[in-house]
This record gives sequence, C-alpha cells and structure tokens, in this order.
Amino acid sequence: MELKDKEVFPATRKARVQAMKQKGISHDSERWKQYLSRVPPPFSRRGAKGACRSARRPLDRGEPPSAKSRDLPSYQLMSLASGWLAAPAARSVRLGYALPDFGCLADRRDPQSGTAWAPEEPSRQLVSGRPILSRAKMDLVLSIADYYFFTPYIYPATWPEDNIFRQAITLLIVTNLGAFILYFFFATLSYYFVYDHLLMKHPQFLKNQVSREITHSVQSMPWMSIPTVLLFLLEVRGYSRLYDGIGEFPYGWFQLVASVLSFLFFTDMLIYWIHRGLHHKLVYKRLHKPHHIWKIPTPFASHAFHPLDGFLQSLPYHIYPFIFPLHKVVYLSLYILVNIWTISIHDGDFRVPQLLKPFINGSAHHTDHHMLFDYNYGQYFTLWDRIGGSFRNPSSFEGNGPLNYVKKMAEEKHNSHGGNGYKNEKLFNGECTKTE
Repeated sequence: MELKDKEVFPATRKARVQAMKQKGISHDSERWKQYLSRVPPPFSRRGAKGACRSARRPLDRGEPPSAKSRDLPSYQLMSLASGWLAAPAARSVRLGYALPDFGCLADRRDPQSGTAWAPEEPSRQLVSGRPILSRAKMDLVLSIADYYFFTPYIYPATWPEDNIFRQAITLLIVTNLGAFILYFFFATLSYYFVYDHLLMKHPQFLKNQVSREITHSVQSMPWMSIPTVLLFLLEVRGYSRLYDGIGEFPYGWFQLVASVLSFLFFTDMLIYWIHRGLHHKLVYKRLHKPHHIWKIPTPFASHAFHPLDGFLQSLPYHIYPFIFPLHKVVYLSLYILVNIWTISIHDGDFRVPQLLKPFINGSAHHTDHHMLFDYNYGQYFTLWDRIGGSFRNPSSFEGNGPLNYVKKMAEEKHNSHGGNGYKNEKLFNGECTKTE
C-alpha cells in the first residue's frame, strides 16, 4: 500500500509512529519508510504558533527579510523548505532563513484550492537569492564550524558549504585543531596530576624525553590527519552508516548501547592484529620502532608515532561506521574517549580495580609492552592477547615493575649512604631526603 502524495500526516515523528502503529503498518514496510521520510526534525519545543513566527526570522543579524519571503503564506514557505523533510540530516546546513520547526505548517492547506500540502523534491530552493539548504549529509562538527566561523568569516559567499574541496579544507583544519587540543589538554592534566614522576629516575628514561615526545607528536599528527580527513570526508558525504536520530532504527536505545559495546570489541580486535603486525621484522624498524624509543613512556608519548603507524592503529575507529550503524554523537564521543584512553595507558598509573585486572589492558600492561616488546598488544582488553598467546601478567602487579625498580634503587642508595655515615637522610617515597 503506497503513501498518497497529498495525504495529511501528523507533524511530529512521535505522533507519526503512533499513528502507524494504530494502523498496523509494519516497521520494515515501504510505507513506514515513506512516512518517516516526511517527518520534520523537532527543532523547537515551542508551540506551533511560536514556531511559525520564528520561521521568518533571518539568521544573519541585521539582515531584514525580503518582501518576497515576508509575504509568503505558510504553506508556500513550507514548500520552500521541503528539503528538510526529504533529508533531515541536512538540517545542520546554514539556511537563508531559520526554519526551526515545521510542525505548525505540516497540515496546512492551500487557501485557494484546499489541497493539503505535500513535500516536493527541489534540492536547492532560493530565499532572498540564496540556497536554503544543501543536500549533503553534513557532519556535526563540520556544521558547527561552518555555521559559527567559516561561513560568516572565512569563505566567500559564492563557495557552497557542500563543496567537496571546501569540506576537505575545513575538516583538515578542524581535525588538526581538535587533535592538538585533546593531546595537550589531557596529556598535560595526566602528566601533572596522574603520572608518577618518580619513573623519570628510571635508567631507561631518556634525557629530555618529555620535550622529545612532544616534538615527535607535533610533527607527526598533521601527517596522520591527512588520510584521516579523507575518511572523515567520506563520512560527511554520506557514504558511512552514521545516523542522527535514535528513532531511525526499530530497537532505538538498545541498539545505541549495543553499538558502543560492539565498537569497543571490534576496534580492540583489529588494533590487536594491526599492532602485532607492526612488530613484524619487515616493518617494525621503519614504522613502529619510533614509538618504542620511549621505554618508560609519559602521557606525551601517547601520540608520538610514525605518521603511518599512528594512522594504521586508528584505522579501525574509522572503518566501524562504514560497516555498522552508529549514532553521530556516539561516534564523536567515542573518538574523544579513545584519545583519552590512549593517553591513559601511557600515564604510568598502574592501578586497576582488582575485579578488572584479568580483563582490562591498562597502563601496567602497556608499559611492559614498551619494555618487553612482544607482549600485551591489546588496546582496551586482554582478550585477544590471551587468544593470541601474547598475554603477560604485568610486572607491576607482581612487584617487579619499573616503579618498584626505581624505589629499590633509591633504597639501596639510601642504605649505602647510611653505611658511609650519612645519618641525616631518610627514605621517603623512593627518594633520599635530608632531615634536620
């Protein structure tokens, strides 16, 4: 049963879903999809009257609405904005005029013919000589950056937001800026508030290591971002399975939670094998060895990779949304959390809750990986190390870790000082300190 072109339908998605259930329409039927494709995005929680008033408010401050758009009746104004209903994901694109909620117009009729309004398919309608929207599937961060910065202040008005070259340039800038902010902010917090600086007394800690780690990271991240931006561009252009609304899938919130768990296990599996492959003798020296220079890493070593090495180990995060459905906000959140986790496994804090020790691949595991090379390749979990035979119980859990070694050295030094008549020193937290 096909949906009639002029059929009047409820304004909101929730009301429409309820109406479909009452009519007994199956969620996997073609009619269900047609119904949902006409649902206007709920941009405003105000009543229909308030939303109609705001529909003619110009986005650009100080720009008066044209006489043409000011005199349009509601049903024609709705027709101009029909692309919003045909492609809800395009709502983030900058509009000629703000059209926050079309629920008040969805059931309007032409006052002359009495015909109910039905969505049309114009891809680029004009208001005041400017396109209302672009049909490109825009990314959240890209949309915000364009709306608040690049469109009003950087790019010329003649360069549309859905231009692929403009999107690539914007993504390159935003990706690098975001990566540097995440790296310096969280690595600095970890270095000063989490990292045990006593590890810097370990004999394998290099001279000027922190500054060298930062320099290496700053030089590598822009190169890592180039192939990453190409994948982001494919996502922005709509080739991935990223989605906007929870209600776009029949299982809703359950599917969202399941996607987070599957993302973690999927990426952990692929990173394990990629990481293990990078230790092969044919590629290790050229690609992965620069990261293993830091035997006793600090949080600033978290992004100190060869550019190709860093990109390959991040590739599973970008592959996932091309294979499995994933909510855009969840994807962005996981991207941030992954960077924080990468910093955390280099922070020298070897504590793990007792119940999680058999399962979580933390800083203790990864520090042993830096020192011993052939063990603990995993990212989040120990599962694949156990399956692949590369799991090793962290030396820190057994009292033989690098921090234990530093404290033992300090204790021996203290004892030797005591034997030589230095009685005004005592051992405190692995260091010999003078006393009065």
